[in-house]
Amino acid sequence: MGKIFKIMLCAAAVLLACSACTDDDSFSSSPSNRLTFSTDTVRMDTVFATVPSSTRSFWVYNKSGDGIRCTTVRLAGGNQTGFRVNVDGEYLSPTAGYQVSNVEIRKNDSIRVFVELTSPVNAEEGPQEIEDDLVFLLESGVEQKVNLNAYSWNATLLRNVEISNDSTINGTERPIVIYGGLKVDSLATLRITPGTTLYFHSDAGIDVYGTLIAEGSAESNIVLRGDRTDWMFDYLPYDMVSGQWQGVKFHASSYGNRISYTDIHGTFDGIVCDSSDVTRAKLQLYNSTVHNCQGFGLKTVNSKVDVRNCQITNTLNNCVAVYGGDVSLTHCTIAQFYPFDSNRGAALMYTNVLEDTDIPLERMDCVNSIVTGYGEDMMSGLKGKEDVKFNYRFVNTLLRTPEIEGDENFVDVIWENVEDTAAVSGEENFSLVDIDMQRYDFHLSQDSPAIDNGAADYSLPDDRDGKTRDASPDMGCYEFIKEE
Repeated sequence: MGKIFKIMLCAAAVLLACSACTDDDSFSSSPSNRLTFSTDTVRMDTVFATVPSSTRSFWVYNKSGDGIRCTTVRLAGGNQTGFRVNVDGEYLSPTAGYQVSNVEIRKNDSIRVFVELTSPVNAEEGPQEIEDDLVFLLESGVEQKVNLNAYSWNATLLRNVEISNDSTINGTERPIVIYGGLKVDSLATLRITPGTTLYFHSDAGIDVYGTLIAEGSAESNIVLRGDRTDWMFDYLPYDMVSGQWQGVKFHASSYGNRISYTDIHGTFDGIVCDSSDVTRAKLQLYNSTVHNCQGFGLKTVNSKVDVRNCQITNTLNNCVAVYGGDVSLTHCTIAQFYPFDSNRGAALMYTNVLEDTDIPLERMDCVNSIVTGYGEDMMSGLKGKEDVKFNYRFVNTLLRTPEIEGDENFVDVIWENVEDTAAVSGEENFSLVDIDMQRYDFHLSQDSPAIDNGAADYSLPDDRDGKTRDASPDMGCYEFIKEE
């Protein structure tokens, strides 16, 4: 009985398998049976000509009730636009005429299609639209299409740039994409003109051994950013993601640097100043933004740095970290709302020691500024040895930290009350803090106590945007514009 049972069981299994096979392999050539796509258009955003894009994908579903066979799947434009396509593991290669044949999609099944683009250089300046169609020709003769769309932008591609003589970069005509880094030698000065945007690949940054002069204007900022122009998610472009490039580093031999009206964002460390002669000006950072960094925003080690009208915001480590030296912060907005990690650093940290090395803090002045963020204490003053200088002063500054009484280094400070339920974080000071969608606007809200509470004696005539401050200046880098 056991042997007969086994034979019957095997026979039943064979019949079942054959039945399933017959059912699965039933293909229809009826024009009414069609494919369904997860999207009708694959958009690649803006890409630089000759630079490979990231990969996009979409799904092809068969919900018709019968199997569907595609006679061909092909790129309508062939190799004219630079799109590359893989259909269910098969590459639409040049040798095959940019098509694949006999693609089968059984009922209630799906296949995945991957799309990349390396667009050719075009004859026009500025982004130019390019498109192609991926054509699915069914056995029934029906054609179905998915549009492939992108904007291609001619760019100047630079690799491992070394500035050994005084030079100027003017990127107003076309974008400049830098791979491998940009180095300014110790005897050279690099100037970057207003309106220039430099796009850095993930391995690239600016290493300054000589001097960097990046002076934009209120109307025409300089922008230093990553080279990813596509989107991580539907709501999040890579340009809003930290850690996209390496940032700007001023080495020990570098002095006399000036950065103004410049937007630096999406870096690992925004700006780092290595230890140097603290009696010589290392960096003037005016009317600029350092935002969304995966390390520090501004890190200074035993350096003389003057920071005015700057927004330094949203960093994994401290937004501003001062290790000794001589640093002044005037009319700055220093706000810590880094969205990618809850273990974020402070908004402002200052100290006279780095690891086991004493570094005298000759001066750290924070005047007419805002230091705030999500945490209950956004400021950290770390004092090392008693006999090492530790000089600091806060004047007319809004501070999100527990109130310090009896310290003459704090003058006319506004202490944010972290226990006030109406002020559960520092975000009420600003026009927009949306950590879910990662959208931020650090202009003052009308309810911020920073309005009209700056010290006129230390006021700068214009704000970060180049707008004139009034007789009762606001704290932070942006002047609140009152409605008439």
